[in-house]
Amino acid sequence: MEEKLMSKKKPAYPIKEQLYNYLTEYNRNIKIPVFYDDLLRFAGAVEVYDKNGVDTLWIRVYYAEHEREEIDLSLKRMYLILHGDGSEDSLPHLAIDGIDYCTFGNSKPFRVKIRNILNDNHTYIYVKKADASRIYGLELEHILSPNNINFLVYKETLIEEHVLGVPGDQFLIENMNMVSIRGRKRLSKEFVKFNERCMIRLLGDMRSYNYVIVASYDFDQVEYRMRAMDFDQQSFEGNLKVYYPQFFKENYPFVKMVSDNLQEESIEQYKKEERAAIARRIGGAHDRVNDLLKCMINDTISTPEKINQLKMDLQKYTKDKNFKTCKSMGEILKVGLNFVVRNYENVNTYIIH
Repeated sequence: MEEKLMSKKKPAYPIKEQLYNYLTEYNRNIKIPVFYDDLLRFAGAVEVYDKNGVDTLWIRVYYAEHEREEIDLSLKRMYLILHGDGSEDSLPHLAIDGIDYCTFGNSKPFRVKIRNILNDNHTYIYVKKADASRIYGLELEHILSPNNINFLVYKETLIEEHVLGVPGDQFLIENMNMVSIRGRKRLSKEFVKFNERCMIRLLGDMRSYNYVIVASYDFDQVEYRMRAMDFDQQSFEGNLKVYYPQFFKENYPFVKMVSDNLQEESIEQYKKEERAAIARRIGGAHDRVNDLLKCMINDTISTPEKINQLKMDLQKYTKDKNFKTCKSMGEILKVGLNFVVRNYENVNTYIIH
């Protein structure tokens, strides 16, 4: 299905000065000690397999001895900048346990495993080639979703924190059978909200391996949340269906779960709840949303053909004539967010200018 919905490959778009200024203002653009290109200088690699012996399409890279010490030190410093104040007091307590390189997808990221040797806890950071689409996707996730996300940009390098959770495709194979009947109803509710949230903020390609599922244990039940972890397809495609997770065949088990567990009235209620929540988040970050949209409106992150297709799809879906005059993906998103605010939030000052 997705081959008909999406382009074969999305180009990378450079970060322009206006977006750099925005990132600086909101403490995202900070000088960092390692660049993406530095990590490309690996001397060799071996395949990485999962616990079942299946090739993950990641490779574990290694570096010449004279470079490894410098790269390890730079990555430790990067971790401390991303997760702290940059103080190097903790440097002796950190170890780089592995650097993996992803051989598929647009971003071709490096995944760095960092361990605290005092307590053996570890986490990951990702080093990627900076792309304007991905930056907008990360910022919109931070502002408009229930999830904060931590990332830094410096020149052409993007550093992202690890998004905790079980990838959706893995969850379907290993965890779904253990979800109770009540849990399936709550997971169905979350999929409806996630589906709506992705469409409203125009985040595409949320196939099951591009988001994670997070289980939170309450005293008498388990709550679920779906979190995007791939932001490459922010506001690029022209087909509105690309922005609905429900239309990807990989998500069919979740779609069927919704139809089996929720009535139409409940589905509509949860959609309205998500729209209202996004309207409130816009109100709480009004200036930041406006600043980001100004950058996006003046930026090029798609093609004229896709822009025209998407604005016509959205006009047909919402009956909002304001989509007609849109000339960029940023303008389309602005009109869409204003539509949500007008219809699901009573405070008129929250309207985006």
